Amino acid sequence: MAKKISVKKRGNGWPTGKRKSGSFDKNGIENLANDKPVVYKIKNKKGENIYTGVAKRGRVKERIKEHLPGAKDAVRGGRRVVIQQKSSIADAKKSEKRIIQKQKPSQNK
Repeated sequence: MAKKISVKKRGNGWPTGKRKSGSFDKNGIENLANDKPVVYKIKNKKGENIYTGVAKRGRVKERIKEHLPGAKDAVRGGRRVVIQQKSSIADAKKSEKRIIQKQKPSQNK
């Protein structure tokens, strides 16, 4: 019989793991980890998740900057960005899908 593994979750609905956050501007984004694939949430001033996405290893900062005002995939009203590192891009995409289904961020299409 297979051993059941439980994943401890934090109060914000994310499993425990390496996370980091920063302000949703060029300076805040520059301080984010870039060495693993991530799931990221862009939050508004109330702390609500308004956009969830994934970024590949080595492209985290560049991908999130694409959401800044005036950029090609701008997210309106973002104040903070929170990332959670994943072991693979496939894991990041699975997590992104679950978060979008559960939280229904207003700016995810």
